[in-house]
Amino acid sequence: MSLNTIMSTATTGLLTAQIGLRTVSDNIANANTPGYVRKIVDQVSLSSQGMGVGVDAAAVRRVTDTYLQTASLNASSSAGRYGALAEFLDTAQGLFGDPTGDNSFFTRYDDVLSGFSAVAEDPASSLLRSQALARTQDYLANANRVTSSLGDLEKQADTRISADVDRVNDLLGQIDRLNADIVRAKSVGADSTGSENIQNQLVNELSTLMNVQVGQKPTGSLILRSTEGIVLAGEGAATVTYQRSDTAAGYFTITPANGVTQPQPASIISGELKGLLELRDKELPRLSDQLGELVSRAVQELNRAHNASSSVPAPASLTGNNIGLDLPTAVGGFTGQTTVALTDATGAIQHQVAIDFTAGTMALDGGAAAAFTPANFQATLNATLGAFGSVAYTNNTMTLTANGGLGVSVVDSAATPSMKAGRGFSQFFGLNDLIRSTGQPSYETGLTVTDNHGFTPGDQLKFRITDANGGRLRDVTVTVPVAGTMQDLLNSLNNVNTGVGLYGAFSLDANGAMTYAPLNTNGSSISVLSDDTKRGVGGPSVSELFGIGPGERSNRAARYSVDPTIMQNPSRLALAHVNLAAAPPVAALLLGDGRGGLALAQAGDQVTGFSAAGDFAAVSMTVSRYASEFGGSIGRKAASADGAKTSSDSVKDEADARRQSVEGVNLDEELVKLTTYQQAFNASARIITATKDMYDALISMMR
Repeated sequence: MSLNTIMSTATTGLLTAQIGLRTVSDNIANANTPGYVRKIVDQVSLSSQGMGVGVDAAAVRRVTDTYLQTASLNASSSAGRYGALAEFLDTAQGLFGDPTGDNSFFTRYDDVLSGFSAVAEDPASSLLRSQALARTQDYLANANRVTSSLGDLEKQADTRISADVDRVNDLLGQIDRLNADIVRAKSVGADSTGSENIQNQLVNELSTLMNVQVGQKPTGSLILRSTEGIVLAGEGAATVTYQRSDTAAGYFTITPANGVTQPQPASIISGELKGLLELRDKELPRLSDQLGELVSRAVQELNRAHNASSSVPAPASLTGNNIGLDLPTAVGGFTGQTTVALTDATGAIQHQVAIDFTAGTMALDGGAAAAFTPANFQATLNATLGAFGSVAYTNNTMTLTANGGLGVSVVDSAATPSMKAGRGFSQFFGLNDLIRSTGQPSYETGLTVTDNHGFTPGDQLKFRITDANGGRLRDVTVTVPVAGTMQDLLNSLNNVNTGVGLYGAFSLDANGAMTYAPLNTNGSSISVLSDDTKRGVGGPSVSELFGIGPGERSNRAARYSVDPTIMQNPSRLALAHVNLAAAPPVAALLLGDGRGGLALAQAGDQVTGFSAAGDFAAVSMTVSRYASEFGGSIGRKAASADGAKTSSDSVKDEADARRQSVEGVNLDEELVKLTTYQQAFNASARIITATKDMYDALISMMR
């Protein structure tokens, strides 16, 4: 072997040892740097004509494990999702307060009932009346507060989604740009690990926001794909867009970097974005919907008791709610009997109109019965009342008025009470409601498939249909048909081409409530993008009348308040029952009668039907029990989310630990390598020194 060969061999060893020392030095210096992946030197032997001529550092590369990296990224996505859910649901639970405390939302309903119980014992007490009304208003105000706060949480989730999407697009741009640096460095044999480490940290952050599939090209650059396989980075940075709507479910689209393909719906199944979208479109609206169902049924039972009673003296007029129906449609379908009683200042009955809906007759003071139909109900009642009173129906609102200083009350028959959609005549029209709503008072309209739907033909409503994971399936626009029955409207809604028929179906139950059910339990759900339909002039839309979509149903609890007339004048509180058997001058209404107050106090113990809402299916139970079940479900939901967060965090920590055991820096191992490279460096240096001495000796011999 020539001296030149020896010198070359020693020099390559020296340079390779220097690269190794520099690599070990970087590892030790960054041992505690988050996201740093240790580097190693790949050495190859050099040979010439079958003879070893040294060693070379073929590459400096990062020590990675594809399987562990994938497990870590997936765990980060899962932790991001459940972290968002746990954070918001814990806040939502706090809005209701501690169920065992004195100031929780649920104990306020008990306060309402106890307030009316006290009034029932002393109906003449103005103070007790005022206190009971104040407690009722406080309960409704708290329902408004919780509903508004849940709405604020939805807006916060919506804002964070937008911010996270902006960050996702920023990360995709940085990751894609780093690919160019990595490829360029590798092509010239330079160290690209610095850029790769930065890129790795960006991918780690991206995985907390959304799930991604990571691959590597032969050139060393990364390629990221979505669940559907759409390229997010690696062939240019794609753009993720959050398609949002104030009234409908949101969804994500991805526009590939080449700009040729149209935006494609994206299925983000994990990460913080998934958790936030679940909160915005599912979890929080479900809580609001269930709260609305609870408060609506509590109000319904209080109003049921109040409509069955009367103040003393009876008011000169009773004005109902805007029920969204024309009078013939509203009266049609009633069965049973009710009485309109007109009483004087002493509470004695002066006149009464007995109405038999089953027979279709009405009679004044036991006289000859006059036949009526839904179409002429108003005219017949006015003719029967004559000079003693009147009935008006304006803007879908009924008003009963007594003339000549008399008061008016509505009393159902004890044996065969009037009934439609589970409510008596007075309650159906809201004539003597204690609590009023600024929206649709009940979604149980009493309509049947043969009734006229009453909506203007040609008006349209637009639905968004989403799958079980919240992904958009389709937006459909339904046009109100020219044909006028409810069955015709249902047919249009359920049309497979222009309606929701491919995914589910709307139906009308016995009480006239419209519900949507997905086909084959596919988990699809609907929300309302827009609705310009109107029932009659200035009437409710389809979605308002029937409570379609979370946007309509989730705001119910915020619409209630005690009737301002009663709030301002507690003497209008209906605490007495009318005794129709009392003949004048015996009073049919007595100031000391507290039976109406007792009925109000027992409203929470009346079994009523609850519609499916939130996580609860349709069920029949008392309002008090439903409130208890709801309170427990909120706690379980928050605890479940926190448990899922704890579990996902544990999985993430374990996955990160295993990944770190491979990719992280082991100082003991690096110390061994440091010693090895130092010895290799010293050996190469000694060979160079020996070769120099041999050169010097050879030259001296030649002189």
